Amino acid sequence: MSDWTERLPEPALAYLDGRRVDEVECIVSDLPGIARGKAVPAAKFARQDYFHLPDSIFYQTITGDWGEAAGEDGFIERDMILRPVMETATAAPWTADVTLQVIHDAFDRNGEPIGCSPRNVLKRVVELYRKEGWEPVVAPEMEFYLVARNIDPAKKIEPMMGRSGRPAAARQAYSMTAVDEFGPVIDDIYDFAEAQGFEIDGITQEGGAGQLEINLRHGDPLLLADEVFYFKRLIREAALRHDCFATFMAKPIADEPGSAMHIHHSVTDIETGKNIFAGPAGGDTDAFFHFIGGLQKYLPSVIAVLAPYVNSYRRYVRGTAAPINLEWGRDNRTTGIRIPLSSPAARRVENRLTGMDANPYLAFAASLAAGYIGMTQAVRAEAQFRGDAYETDESIPRDFGTALDLFDEAKEMHAVLGEEFARVYSIVKRTEYEEFLGVISPWEREHLLLNV
Repeated sequence: MSDWTERLPEPALAYLDGRRVDEVECIVSDLPGIARGKAVPAAKFARQDYFHLPDSIFYQTITGDWGEAAGEDGFIERDMILRPVMETATAAPWTADVTLQVIHDAFDRNGEPIGCSPRNVLKRVVELYRKEGWEPVVAPEMEFYLVARNIDPAKKIEPMMGRSGRPAAARQAYSMTAVDEFGPVIDDIYDFAEAQGFEIDGITQEGGAGQLEINLRHGDPLLLADEVFYFKRLIREAALRHDCFATFMAKPIADEPGSAMHIHHSVTDIETGKNIFAGPAGGDTDAFFHFIGGLQKYLPSVIAVLAPYVNSYRRYVRGTAAPINLEWGRDNRTTGIRIPLSSPAARRVENRLTGMDANPYLAFAASLAAGYIGMTQAVRAEAQFRGDAYETDESIPRDFGTALDLFDEAKEMHAVLGEEFARVYSIVKRTEYEEFLGVISPWEREHLLLNV
């Protein structure tokens, strides 16, 4: 066994089980969360300490266009240095040969982290916590749809056909029968996850037709973001094996609920390992209320990160399990910020705003950044909300343009997430928004063509 394979984590070694690696996929997340990189023979990977990709991958929109984000020197596409993070090495079990994936970190020619790399943005925020003596902890919930194959963008998305031969039904939340309808896909998801060393905390049927939720165990934000990044590809590959698509769009089907990535947060003291949201007698601490206060005050400025596309804002509809404001409540799923039932040691704050279409690195970073500013500036939370938060006023942006305006004005948030990231993100996302505004929708043709 060569030296580089001896550095692999245990799940990757178990996947190999004495077999020879054929290929290594060297990857990095771009702004949308798409894996970019190179597939190289294992022998070449063993010889290289790094590889190059142009920095322009971070200037690319979801449509493949380019944001004018290169800066004063123009669009010259400088090479970045991509170095492997070997503890992220994992299987690509859907491939025909023996393939590993390895996430890489991005640096410039001087060895400095590339500021607009999503993984670097999250690392920056986590380091700010650690400088305060805190260890941030997250637990994501991933919602997604399994839908019928759709190769025509003009055609509406439809639920997939279940094993019974009937389309997936809506309003069957937590139904085990509904979960069984997708049994073959779920079996492959479990098998792929096991091969990659990921621990699934549970799979449930959600309220939409063909909508599922996967919960992951709580842990280090960077490791969990790596897992969500990997999971999106894993789930897509499992679906393709069964003639359906997995989609992480925030609102893929008009009359069905949207898909969220709820993020549970807690913070521990590095020295004691204790949850700083709970006091010695189990009561709520100032840090707990300040974290909530930070989310209430600063999440609106980063909704453009948590809800990064025009489609994302179709999810925020009253009464559809998606928030319309930033009230907070205990065991209340109508509020944007929920405090789940738990023991004091497991006390946590759930951000229910984030869409499943968000980049996990950036979503975790933005949410943690809001809580960080709240704790460091002692931002006091508003009074706990009791009742149905859908009966109150909306207090979050309802369109992407407004969200981007709030992001551009958020100088305190830029300082935490990084000025270079804020600059590039705004330019790329405004380019996407302008592209969308250039498209005439079927609704406009149907209702305006002959009537106005």
